[in-house]
Amino acid sequence: MPREEGEAGLTDEQHAALVGLLDEMGPIAEELGARFRAGGHELALVGGPVRDALLGREVHDLDLTTDAVPQRILELVEDWADAVWTIGIDFGTVGLRKDGQQLEITTYRSESYDPESRKPEVSYGTSLRQDLVRRDFSVNAMAVRLPEGEFVDPFSGLADMRAGRLRTPGAPRDSFGDDPLRILRAVRFAAQLGFDLAPELTEAASDMAERLSIVSAERVRDGLSKLLLSPDPRRGVELMVEIGAAWYALPEIPKLRLEIDEHHRHKDVYEHSLTVLDQAIELERERGFAPDLVLRLAALLHDVGKPKTRSYEPGGRVTFHHHEVVGASMTKKRLSALRFSKDTVADVSKLVSLHLRFHGYGKGEWTDSAVRRYARDAGHLLQRLHVLTRADCTTRNRRKAAALARAYDDIEDRIERLAREEELNKVRPDLDGNEIQEVLGISPGPMVGKAWRYLLELRLEHGPMSKEDAAAELRKWAEEHGG
Repeated sequence: MPREEGEAGLTDEQHAALVGLLDEMGPIAEELGARFRAGGHELALVGGPVRDALLGREVHDLDLTTDAVPQRILELVEDWADAVWTIGIDFGTVGLRKDGQQLEITTYRSESYDPESRKPEVSYGTSLRQDLVRRDFSVNAMAVRLPEGEFVDPFSGLADMRAGRLRTPGAPRDSFGDDPLRILRAVRFAAQLGFDLAPELTEAASDMAERLSIVSAERVRDGLSKLLLSPDPRRGVELMVEIGAAWYALPEIPKLRLEIDEHHRHKDVYEHSLTVLDQAIELERERGFAPDLVLRLAALLHDVGKPKTRSYEPGGRVTFHHHEVVGASMTKKRLSALRFSKDTVADVSKLVSLHLRFHGYGKGEWTDSAVRRYARDAGHLLQRLHVLTRADCTTRNRRKAAALARAYDDIEDRIERLAREEELNKVRPDLDGNEIQEVLGISPGPMVGKAWRYLLELRLEHGPMSKEDAAAELRKWAEEHGG
């Protein structure tokens, strides 16, 4: 691989990183590059894998680009690849697997949005430089030609990488006009890589944020998900709000900036929500969790119901009664509109609705039955609820914070003890549906469900009982209800 000269040239370490990337690909890089060259075509490793190798990050995806059109790509790899798939062929991409490695090869292209269209129009290009200039950022517009291994950086991506700066290869207004989702990609890369946005990029993003309204909900959802799963999502959210993109992606968040939190007078609700997000991520790490989209969405959105429930009390106190209920409904509506999965929508909404439940715990006055209900209502979300509730404590009063932490330690200990004693997460009534019908002498119907729920309440209130005692309680209940 030739060494680049000049101020923006590769360092020895970066040169070695690219050599190492090609070595990891093994003979695939040379064999595939030679095939395309023999067929009269160019081939280059491009974008993410080159950027990540130069940054010393782990490389996950192998993306390549070529002047060969998709049908020609298929011809060139047909008798060489172990498997080929064409799911992205309409956008010029052919996927393949060789010796256990997956690659995607995309024809040089330029894509743009019609002002009224939600889908990009794709046309093929003829040169590597033309392909690189249409890419989102200069740090993603670097390539390594195959098979010779020549490093190509026509838009100073290496210099921008060293400066920790995001800049577009061409004019940022042209880039965002081609694909408005790049505005969200900019804030995501800032969060993911710790880069700053170039001033001209920030200005263009702010002026053109409204263009995000033509991007499909699914693409916005994917962009938000990647942002929230980045190492520093707070930075991305703040940038998204700062440039106005949040109004078109997650408008509930900028609305929080004007709301005062009655529990945290030193912060507005927006700042409080970002702090909760930070603290939830820290607790994730402490507890050994993988980055959790459901938890992070819940942390960010847990107080979105406050703007609609704000009320002024005598003495100037501001309250937000039932904001968790309103917030859960708003969360469900927003995440559904963004086409998140039903499970994600349900889980995030439930966490929002439950995030205040613990504050009734006080100094441990809850009975065991109340603790059982808390755990049972949380269900499979219990560990996430533990994290969210702890993260929601942002008070600067050390004594109050310590008291809350002790109280939550106590409830977690009690839940664990009860779970050991009676397998809390599997709590069921002491009689099943068939046994209820036999005891009461009834057929399947609504009465069986009512009886089942009554027995469940008994179980939660008093713990397990014998079938004989359960049957006796059931008969007594049935008599009182006209059975």
